[in-house]
Amino acid sequence: MDSQADIGVGSLIIFIAALLVAGIVASVLIQTVNTLQQQALKTGEETMREVSSGLQVTHVSGYVASSKITQLAIFISPSAASQAVNLSTAYISLSNSSRTVILNYTKACFNTTVSTNGLFRTQDASKLSATTYGIIVIRDADSSCKQYHPAINERDLVVLIVNATKCFSGIETRKLISGSVDPEYGMSGVLSFVTPPAFVDTIIDL
Repeated sequence: MDSQADIGVGSLIIFIAALLVAGIVASVLIQTVNTLQQQALKTGEETMREVSSGLQVTHVSGYVASSKITQLAIFISPSAASQAVNLSTAYISLSNSSRTVILNYTKACFNTTVSTNGLFRTQDASKLSATTYGIIVIRDADSSCKQYHPAINERDLVVLIVNATKCFSGIETRKLISGSVDPEYGMSGVLSFVTPPAFVDTIIDL
């Protein structure tokens, strides 16, 4: 009788230990699944933001002075169905085949309307350097594009002003200029053009 009781107690201890081990294993598995699920959701959200957001360059104009392009106006808008894009974290990359410059937004050059003197006289381009660009708002129905938080969303249109004199000592005729406007998330707006063989007008479409 005593021997049978010892065997019963031993079996009970083994059973309880097995339950404890199973519980620990189950807890670890549940935590692992939750971690993987959260990581998958985060990755999915980031992927959707990368795919669904972005910028497009719709137009580029240049201002000519002393037989060189001294300013560039890059017209951009969010791509179709894009989420809002914060331009304060976006940068412009420009290259003239011999030099590449990277420009970031400066709060010192921001306008919500175009001057009656014209687009290229709206901002004081001398405030721009070889590392900064300014913003002129053309269309912003919900007033989301502000000086300290220039966010643009669907159907907004803004102009990025670049001082080409500071960047490339001016842009001459027959020069290839390429580059992109790169937001923090999403697709970049690409631009590429060759300047004409002669500058006839003060403002030219590129």
